[in-house]
Amino acid sequence: MTYSPGDAVHSFVASVQEATARPVDVVLADNGSTDGAPEAAAAAHEHVRVLRTGGNVGYGAAVDAGLAGAPGRWALVANPDVVLEPGSVDELLAVAARWPRAGAVGPAIRTPDGELYPSARDLPRLSTGAGHAALGWIWPANPWTARYRREREAPRERAAGWLSGSCFLVDLEAFRAVGGFDPGYFMYFEDVDLGERLGRAGYLNVYAPSAVVVHEGGHATRRQPHRMARVHHTSALRYLSRRYPGPANAPLRLALRAGLGGRMLLSYVSGQVAAGARFQRGAAELQQDASS
Repeated sequence: MTYSPGDAVHSFVASVQEATARPVDVVLADNGSTDGAPEAAAAAHEHVRVLRTGGNVGYGAAVDAGLAGAPGRWALVANPDVVLEPGSVDELLAVAARWPRAGAVGPAIRTPDGELYPSARDLPRLSTGAGHAALGWIWPANPWTARYRREREAPRERAAGWLSGSCFLVDLEAFRAVGGFDPGYFMYFEDVDLGERLGRAGYLNVYAPSAVVVHEGGHATRRQPHRMARVHHTSALRYLSRRYPGPANAPLRLALRAGLGGRMLLSYVSGQVAAGARFQRGAAELQQDASS
């Protein structure tokens, strides 16, 4: 999926060619880019085409559109700000061959600084989820976050509850059997939801750290931080509410709504305070420069 990806999309396309010895077709499912980058990538590479979704329909819906007519068994789903290391797609395919029930296979995802991102996690539970939601942003090393993200264990090939949607190989038959991504998620948690549905259908989400990609990430969050925070909490509520349906769970859903709403408000207030502090520092520096 692309949405005004800038120069990052050119690095992505170039890396795809080095990631596999097989012929590839790259479909850029575009959600209304205005920077011309997807069109430029398609003009520069004959195996790249742009599929316009008709507007900013969200991540999952764009991927669904991009994979709708895809041939073959396997497809790679990736953000345009991902750079795949040489041979990484072929390594994902090799891992998939070792796991006959694999519905999705995810690589090790590293930041540009080389830090390993916890991209293969357990499905959220009330116990770990509550601790992670309440403490993760102020105490990142808390045990609930560590358990949910599984970040204290050495990377190894294993089954996971879900894989990061920023880059993963998917079995198209499995993807279509569970209905693809739920377009009701505009952004965030669509990969958690997909991982859960694949698991319920008997497929495995397999983590393959022997394949490595680099993901810059955070483009949308940096452009619209408060809106993305609202979207994240709305998606979290959608996912958790659907896991606990029915009248008997109505008090729980109400508590989840209140808790996520409070967390979103706190996140907004803290963001505004931080922005005010940055503004004051900037103003003080300008004043100091003017008086010197």
